Amino acid sequence: MPDPHDDIRGRAFWSGTITFGLVSIPVALFPGNRARNVRLRMLAPDGTPLARRYFCPREDRPIRREEIVRGYEVEAGRFITVLDDELDALQPKKSREIDLRRFVPARRIDPKFFDRAYFLVPAGDSHKPYRLLAETMEQTGRAGIATFVMRGKEYLVAILAENGILRAETLRFADEIRAPADVGLPEPAVVPEPAVDAMVDEIRAASAEAFEPDELRDDYAEKLLALVEAKRAAGRDVVRTVETPAEEDEDEGKVIDLMEVLKRSMAVESRGDDRRNGPRPSS
Repeated sequence: MPDPHDDIRGRAFWSGTITFGLVSIPVALFPGNRARNVRLRMLAPDGTPLARRYFCPREDRPIRREEIVRGYEVEAGRFITVLDDELDALQPKKSREIDLRRFVPARRIDPKFFDRAYFLVPAGDSHKPYRLLAETMEQTGRAGIATFVMRGKEYLVAILAENGILRAETLRFADEIRAPADVGLPEPAVVPEPAVDAMVDEIRAASAEAFEPDELRDDYAEKLLALVEAKRAAGRDVVRTVETPAEEDEDEGKVIDLMEVLKRSMAVESRGDDRRNGPRPSS
């Protein structure tokens, strides 16, 4: 009989273990957001999707993939080439652990450091320790700072808890954050008090009691899709060609219903508890 946990891990973007001291909690990682870009493909006049090719302008010829060499530009027109085996030597050691290093107040993490969100779902027999960690972190208002390796790259993440669910936010590095001086913002000026009072009144007049996620709509994408559908329905500007495999972002793919995954994980854990506790006496 197949293990239900294998299905959860098989659908996950990444699977591993949260480690903290003597605690190990198997988890599965699911993307918490996805790009909804309405992509327009580049086509030839006959409708054939175009393929990307590398071209050498000096030799005036296309370059085969096996000819390509990577290089880092140290100054204008000068590159240091790096070989594949040198890059391989720099890769972090493969690991399936999210190593919690320390806990910090979640409110002290500046949101501008957050890069991409993921959900952590309990896998294996980890529902109870998962729930304990999530509840404790939520009550203390702490976030765990951790590192883990995913697809050959090491990430620094903040593990946060909300409504009993653990979330991992990959963090940008300090040198990726721009300071106001970097973009030429002027020094703060003294604003007259009457102007502040007038602005406060304007803000109050436009205030709402709660933030509504439904307001976050991509009007351009919706209008573009409506235009495409109208043309399709009218049979205008339709070109047909041989199907080509679509490019897919590494974090996209099938839409994951997080609540369905969590319910399945909890159901598996519940059945495990029943087996360990033995049959219940009949009433």
